[in-house]
Amino acid sequence: MQYFTLEYLLWAVALGAASAVSLPLGSLVGIQANPRPSIVSSLAAFGAGALIAALSVELVAPTLFALDDSNGASHHGNPLHNFLALVVGAAAGGVLFTALDALVNSRGGFLRKTSSTISYLTARKRDRELMMLDDLATFPLLRDLPPEHINALVGMIQPVQYEAGEIIAAEGEPANQLVFVVEGSVQAHTRDGLRERFAAGSVLGVIPLLTDRPHLATGKAESEIRGYTLSKSDFRRLSELSGAFARAIRELSDERVQLLAKLIAQRDAEALDWLEKSRQALRIGAQLPDELEWRRAREQHKGAPLAIWLGILLDGIPESFVIGAGLLVLLQAKLSQLSTLGFVDVVPYTLIAGLFLSNFPEALASSANMCMQGFRKSTVFLLWFSLLVITAVGAGVGFLLADSLSPAWVVFAEGLAAGAMLTMIAGAMIPEAVHMGRAAVVGLSTLTGFLVAISFKLLG
Repeated sequence: MQYFTLEYLLWAVALGAASAVSLPLGSLVGIQANPRPSIVSSLAAFGAGALIAALSVELVAPTLFALDDSNGASHHGNPLHNFLALVVGAAAGGVLFTALDALVNSRGGFLRKTSSTISYLTARKRDRELMMLDDLATFPLLRDLPPEHINALVGMIQPVQYEAGEIIAAEGEPANQLVFVVEGSVQAHTRDGLRERFAAGSVLGVIPLLTDRPHLATGKAESEIRGYTLSKSDFRRLSELSGAFARAIRELSDERVQLLAKLIAQRDAEALDWLEKSRQALRIGAQLPDELEWRRAREQHKGAPLAIWLGILLDGIPESFVIGAGLLVLLQAKLSQLSTLGFVDVVPYTLIAGLFLSNFPEALASSANMCMQGFRKSTVFLLWFSLLVITAVGAGVGFLLADSLSPAWVVFAEGLAAGAMLTMIAGAMIPEAVHMGRAAVVGLSTLTGFLVAISFKLLG
């Protein structure tokens, strides 16, 4: 049976608009009020709970109940086939959303949310730290540092570059840092004419720092130098933190060439062992990025506005299709029971309420963040308003497509949307709430949103 009529199509569009009207409303509040992070956190958690209720009650539950009571099923077709379609669709939706989200984020779309920005910058920071550990594993001195102190090390050490001919240290001047030479070589000479060459893998400045005396020679870069520095204060902190490191410093300062040669000969095997332990010990943190990190991230992604819009669209497409497909399912169920239908008879209250309540904090938080990053307020608002229009139209398209599909394919599409939404909740909405608020408040707000959304089931 075909259920397409212009009236039903307009109902689908109206439902899509009703669920998404909270997007421009939330955007306006975020732009004008710039609410405190704790408030945004509570709202985001509330919205996540509401959305979980919506996809559970309206998308998943009907197909599950049909397995036990095929006569009362809201979907037509074989209940077992529909269930399998739901599971496969949900898995595909989660994978597809993750892949597309990663693609959009790589183009700057991560800037649309605090959680995605934190995740992106944290991953970038971790990649840099792992590269740093790859370099530092070549230094026997640092391999004496226990893995539990690796996080302290990566927080202290800084990358550095010197051009060929540049003076790294001058004889007689106070020593203020260690220099770890990763690439290039350094020529050291004294006023007395003594010369020595330090290749990659050398550590410069150990004796002056340990004895608190000026540099004994002038070091000049023979070629372009890439390496790392450890400040005098951090050198002392690290020595106090790790007795093994302090002992290694004393051994190196003795300049016992034979011992150093032995350590170098064992370098490869020890480097791999130290590197593996260090990687395991490296903390996976989720600190809020500072203003400089925000600015650099935006400058590196000139196409960020378009990517942000695509990211917002990616978040909204599954919702719009579900609304249209859900209307068709309700029409199929209600028309078998009633001779005439009104609009209020086919409103999926829990679904619309869940989407409305989740869209508001998402738009609020993202709009506030985007304005903080320097985007024009009018541009931010138009991004979210355009999604309102797209969601309304998408609901109509979802209704038309569902009307031409078999029951199993309709359930597959619902599963696809449910999987995408649940992946978004777990990967973006909940992390955003936790990053910006307290865990206890987040938990209670999520529960409240869930209970409020399922309460709308009493309306129909």
